[in-house]
Amino acid sequence: MTTVASAATAAAAATTAAQPSAASSARTTHAHARRGAHARSHVHPGRRHKHHKRRRHHRRRRRHATVPPHAAPNPAGLAGAPAPPAIPVNAPPPSSTPPPAQSAPITLAQAHRLLWRAGFGPTPGQAEALAGAPIEQVVFSLTRPSGAAVLHGPEPTDDEGNALAPADAWGQDHCWWLDRMVRSDQQLVERMTFIWHDWFANSNDKVNSQQRMLDQNALLRAHALGSFSELFLAVTVDPAMLVFLDGIYNEKHNLNENYAREMMELFSLGADRGAYTETDVREMARALSGWTAEWTKSSGLQNFHFQASHHDTGKKTIFGQTGNWGWEDAVRLCVTHPMHASFFVSKLWSYFVPAPPDEATLASLQGLYIASGYSIRAVVEAILQHPEFLSGPELLTPPVVYNAGLLRGVGRPIDTTAWAWLSAGAGQQLFYPPNVSGWDFTHWLDTSTAKARWEMASYVTAKSYCNPWPGKGEPQYSETEEAPEALESAYGYWGRPRLSAESQQSIATFAQSSLQGVVTAKWQRSPYRAMRQNALRMLIATSPDMQVS
Repeated sequence: MTTVASAATAAAAATTAAQPSAASSARTTHAHARRGAHARSHVHPGRRHKHHKRRRHHRRRRRHATVPPHAAPNPAGLAGAPAPPAIPVNAPPPSSTPPPAQSAPITLAQAHRLLWRAGFGPTPGQAEALAGAPIEQVVFSLTRPSGAAVLHGPEPTDDEGNALAPADAWGQDHCWWLDRMVRSDQQLVERMTFIWHDWFANSNDKVNSQQRMLDQNALLRAHALGSFSELFLAVTVDPAMLVFLDGIYNEKHNLNENYAREMMELFSLGADRGAYTETDVREMARALSGWTAEWTKSSGLQNFHFQASHHDTGKKTIFGQTGNWGWEDAVRLCVTHPMHASFFVSKLWSYFVPAPPDEATLASLQGLYIASGYSIRAVVEAILQHPEFLSGPELLTPPVVYNAGLLRGVGRPIDTTAWAWLSAGAGQQLFYPPNVSGWDFTHWLDTSTAKARWEMASYVTAKSYCNPWPGKGEPQYSETEEAPEALESAYGYWGRPRLSAESQQSIATFAQSSLQGVVTAKWQRSPYRAMRQNALRMLIATSPDMQVS
């Protein structure tokens, strides 16, 4: 006998087959995943790291994933993913010409894209409320919030209803930040904090202090839309960074080059562009020397401070400039380097737009960045109003953003810590990027991580699941609901997300055909309609369109 479950599997396959332009590498898993994955316990191994000098971190270049039309599946990662964020070797000079900006009011589709890429997805009706408004007004409402963020809704809890302990319990740091993503009324501030966490990627696997990582998180949030120069200065001497890239072991008689190299290669100038030499790395390490911390058996590392006697006070030559440079000079020299502006705007652009900017846009963004005194806000405002952002190719949605967006869509608060291991399974656990390069975006839609997204969606729906077999006194699902009503209910459940015509047709076909020839007895009418509704919700949430924006 054909069942609703088997029909749901067939509909999933039909949905994916109709979508050549979206997340093709997710499709095999989408067709086979099952509704209602069971929670599993996950015990963090609690690694301890000896505090020793480390000369070099092995890493992979992080790549941002785009979803071009008719992309061929790629078992090793997302089909059609571009090369690493394109940082041109020979960038055009900065220009005073303003970057292109859309003049027409924002459309509904653009409002959905904006809220997914510059935040964590819309709440029901939010995109509709923005449609038709001037684009500058909409963007400024995100980039220029007033006062402190307000977190709307219930406070986050664990599965037993206890308040989270983000500094102490495994995974609760992840859930604490996910809660801010879901509830904050300053969505772009939170999204920029998320971007800086990837840009200046530190992992608690080495930092070994959830509190220290939370403190860094607050630092990133405080500087989220401010001056990049000030953010860079603050991150350079942040305790988590000093541990992660061995700044506390960089002494004048025993230099450690880790931070010196990464501050140029990953944070400000870029690799293989001719921006710096190995001599610059060594000289930069001398300028950065002097930071240290105290170690006690009971408390571990504490009292991070600058020890003048550990600092190299000799003259250093960096980028051809000679002086008695210190750590603040190290940051200034990077930010004022002729190749910094092109690196900064290209890398920041890649978090919002998958295709690199054209030369005119790159020149204009550089000019804006320099003229504004290295303002993050100024560049972000220009990117969010750019026609390529608003109407260009789709961008893969990170696992954490997908999770937060589903929760925002249904209005569910953080009431379980399962999100930590679910997100880890999808390729992204907050505070644990894989290496100093950050997350590899091409590994977020393969046959393993796509299945984890299905499980994530299943958990989101778990507390509002339509029970086919209600107990005594529990409401019974409709015995008469027709396919159009079922579809309307399922779309409304998620806050009416925008799906392609192909996905809508495939899901509508499933709604119409799944019960045909199946419901033959009266006892089947309600439970099978309940199962159809659950299947429709899952097909919408895990459709290819929901993995991109």
